[in-house]
Amino acid sequence: MKIFITGAAGFIGSHLVELMCNAGFEIKAFVHYNSQNRWGWLEESIYKNDIEVVTGDIRDFDSVFRSSKGCDAIFHLAALIGIPYSYVSPKAYIDTNIVGTYNILESAKFHNISHIVTTSTSETYGSAQYIPIDESHPLVGQSPYSATKISADQLAISYQKSFNLPVKIVRPFNTYGPRQTARAIIPTIISQILNNKKKLQIGNLNPTRDLTFVEDTCQGFLSIFESEGLIGEVTNIGMNFEISIGDLIERISSIMDYQFELSVDENRIRPEQSEVTRLYCNNKKLLEKTNWSPKYNLDLGLEKTIEWMRQNIQYYKSEIYNV
Repeated sequence: MKIFITGAAGFIGSHLVELMCNAGFEIKAFVHYNSQNRWGWLEESIYKNDIEVVTGDIRDFDSVFRSSKGCDAIFHLAALIGIPYSYVSPKAYIDTNIVGTYNILESAKFHNISHIVTTSTSETYGSAQYIPIDESHPLVGQSPYSATKISADQLAISYQKSFNLPVKIVRPFNTYGPRQTARAIIPTIISQILNNKKKLQIGNLNPTRDLTFVEDTCQGFLSIFESEGLIGEVTNIGMNFEISIGDLIERISSIMDYQFELSVDENRIRPEQSEVTRLYCNNKKLLEKTNWSPKYNLDLGLEKTIEWMRQNIQYYKSEIYNV
């Protein structure tokens, strides 16, 4: 099968490209157009010469429509994901996350593409109203980012119901691992330690998160894609485990054997009502409906992430906090 993957140059997307290549699929990778013709993390991939890369803009229907022609399936990962920047420019998230998803769905409908997998986020649930969070949990847009992802999910469901489009929605909880942006908490802490900071800049220590190593998240995408059911449905990917940000920092400190002070940076704290205080995944549906089984616990995943970051610290500017 020929697979069209959007957001292929990004953190999760680049890992998914490699997994799909390794599984024997033909990959057409859609990356954001730039004048330097850079392919993001795909530049570093051992599969760089085995994939077809096309550049375009997910917000542009013409480039999405043209690029997806002739493909058998679509994995749609392209999105604006930084929650803090969604406070700065909500419209950018509307244009990318909602309009971009429309462009994918409409192109898939016209081209009669047989499998469409779109990417949601656990942020659509807001702070847990009960735990663990299953797919029936209410959706609450506590940030412009999460609101646009709720909208995109509902649009995808509407296309399945209205046009019988074979859409599956993957809803990952917090993913971490090599290549992740320093806006996320794990690379933020690791990069500051690797740069020998004695006073680490952090945000809120109290929220809890359910953390999945990126290779396990990508295997979840593939398992959902290969399942015979789940069309028109949402499926969580997570570990059925939660840890507070404070305890996570202590875990990283212990693994790296590094002592430091913590300093709260107000710029890293979300508005009070926008902070998602608890995310804890119920992954029962994924385990029962697919063959997915995670390979990494938190310590093993952190160790692999730390080792990768030691070798690639040049990609991180720990002295700068970029929303």
